[in-house]
Amino acid sequence: MADLLALSSAVIDEGQPLEKSGPLNRITHELSEIGPRLAMVEAFSHCIVFDTDDGLVAFDTSNEYGGAKCVNQIRRWRSDPFNTIVYTHGHIDHVGGCGAFMAEAEDAGRPGPRVVGHENVPKRFERYNLTNGYNVVINERQFGQFKGRGYDLAGHAQFLPVTTPAPSTTYRDTLNFSVGGLDFELRHAKGETDDHTWAWIPEHKAICAGDFFIWAFPNAGNPQKAQRYPREWAVALREMAGMGAELFLPAHGLPIGGRERIARVLNEVAGSLEYIVTETLKLMNEGARLNDILHSVKTDPDLLEKPYLRPVYDEPEFIVQNIWRLYGGWYDGNPAHLKPAREVALASEVAELAGGPVKLAERALALADVDERLACHLAEFAALAAPADPAVHALRAEVFQIRRNGETSLMAKGVFGQAANESRKKAGEDV
Repeated sequence: MADLLALSSAVIDEGQPLEKSGPLNRITHELSEIGPRLAMVEAFSHCIVFDTDDGLVAFDTSNEYGGAKCVNQIRRWRSDPFNTIVYTHGHIDHVGGCGAFMAEAEDAGRPGPRVVGHENVPKRFERYNLTNGYNVVINERQFGQFKGRGYDLAGHAQFLPVTTPAPSTTYRDTLNFSVGGLDFELRHAKGETDDHTWAWIPEHKAICAGDFFIWAFPNAGNPQKAQRYPREWAVALREMAGMGAELFLPAHGLPIGGRERIARVLNEVAGSLEYIVTETLKLMNEGARLNDILHSVKTDPDLLEKPYLRPVYDEPEFIVQNIWRLYGGWYDGNPAHLKPAREVALASEVAELAGGPVKLAERALALADVDERLACHLAEFAALAAPADPAVHALRAEVFQIRRNGETSLMAKGVFGQAANESRKKAGEDV
């Protein structure tokens, strides 16, 4: 068993280099005891398990690939039946493994555990089924790299695994329950999702936080997913910071021990979100266009060096976009975008002015090391104007690969990397 609390303390307090500590979001499918009758299985999304006198209470179940692995690890630790499973929210890396927990109970001839979640979780499941194809596409773009490591985030048959049950018990604002003498206090707050739950477990002085903290810059901007709520997220983090918790259990990354350490980290993350919200709304209220705001609101670079605020998954610029979407709608302030021309028509006109699609693509590549944003616009215009030209796509692939290599966040790398691979295929190159 790994001493996860010692590892997180070394990273936070001593500035232990990340190369020495290893990945902070580990997918080992190994169980470690965090405290008396409390354990964590490190998975794509962790499974946190409390042992009570009336069975086990688990927070999250990992994804479909990891569910059985979590169950197997837990069974090496405890043989008691699962009494309750709590979904911290409805993302498939948290709920997709629940089928394995249900199957384990059925194989043992026991009733399945009660499943608890916020009342918006079933609505999320309905949306996933309505947009199954879209979610498969964006999941491949965002997490396709993990297939090469031997597992996939999404369900095998469909995006939301068919074996994933909806919650049998739902709540709106708060829900308190006790299992085997251990009390659990569930609280709803908007953050990464509108169906998020965090929990206070008084006996352990512990918080189960779900994705309110992920050992990276908050996932409050994801450009391919439904609305995020950064302002409400910060409020929830401030509330958690004031609980006096001695143990903090996120669904991704390392657990954190120590009241002062937990409060300090949570308040810093909250402050980073509050700054982006405040500055974005200020410029919106002054009548600025979205594009101007995107290039004006900047997070302190020193903050982004902290091990729990690095923009390795999401990034501040995407959060600005989500704040605009939440408070300002989809019109970005550019009147040409209100009822735009077809992209192909615009691209063809620009290519004509440039002397042809190849010339435009060549100019894009020349700009790639100087102004990668402008280079991507020109490369995309060239490809739209000449969608079957291998020479254009060879140049476009180079531009987007350069862009991909310069990015820090998984989301940006996924989008730009897929664009490069699309063009490589059209240029006749191996991918």
